[in-house]
Amino acid sequence: MQFIRDIYAAARLAGRPVLSLEFFPTKTEEGERTLLEKTLPTLLEIKPAFCSVTYGAGGGTRDKTLGIVDGIQRHHNLPAMMHLTCVNSTRDELGSVLDEANARGVKNILALRGDPPNGGDFVKTEGGFEYSRELVAFIRERNGFSIGTAGFPEGHIAQQAGKLVDWKYLAEKIEAGADFIITQLFFDNADFYEFHDHLVGKLGVTVPIIPGIMPILSAGQTKRFVAMCGAKLPPQFVRRLDELDGDDAAVAAYGIEYATEQCASLLEYGVPGLHFYTLNKSHSTLQIARNLGLPTA
Repeated sequence: MQFIRDIYAAARLAGRPVLSLEFFPTKTEEGERTLLEKTLPTLLEIKPAFCSVTYGAGGGTRDKTLGIVDGIQRHHNLPAMMHLTCVNSTRDELGSVLDEANARGVKNILALRGDPPNGGDFVKTEGGFEYSRELVAFIRERNGFSIGTAGFPEGHIAQQAGKLVDWKYLAEKIEAGADFIITQLFFDNADFYEFHDHLVGKLGVTVPIIPGIMPILSAGQTKRFVAMCGAKLPPQFVRRLDELDGDDAAVAAYGIEYATEQCASLLEYGVPGLHFYTLNKSHSTLQIARNLGLPTA
């Protein structure tokens, strides 16, 4: 299975963007079958280069995440990246997860501090890590993995010192061994451009910086997501959501339109790829790729 760092390197030489997808572990076996047998096969039309699978607050879905990643690689021959967090885990426990991942042929890890279960403040586990850069370094020492990390164009919601400090810590994660950055969702491209230019121009970051895009499906869901992650919504975006509230089909159509324009501008800017937060749905992401005129199967 390919390392994601190699996927981006090859795409850069070929002058083409990398499309990637994010899924979350399902709560039921039926949901997992739908994801693996319907949703993902439908999305293969847009020729994603890889996908990622989230870990769940507190690492509660660890085994399920690894199983889905394994299933995607075995049944669809698509590189899949496992999210891994510091929450509720010791060094030894994280090492065991990495050993299991390696044994299953999982070569790509997204290293995160992670969110505590049931909200609240992050508390370091005794014998574990306090910062994601420590987890990045730990994975790098073991070799055999391509490591991604998360970036926050508007700054991490928990970083009280501001976004410039947050971005400095992100650069330290790159120095610790991360190969690429995938950003949190955002809805104003100006935030991404400022983030990207600061990392590259002021902090000397040279790894791929990939924008994370979430096609909205409902007004309420979107507002909950941004409240959790600290992203802001542009005023005109909020006005339109309020106008369409209660009509999820219309909101989803607006989400496709908005994300298409957002992605077109990002590609023109020269981003190395687009990472879609699919919410385990295929329609919106598929339509956006078609709107952009990206190659399909």
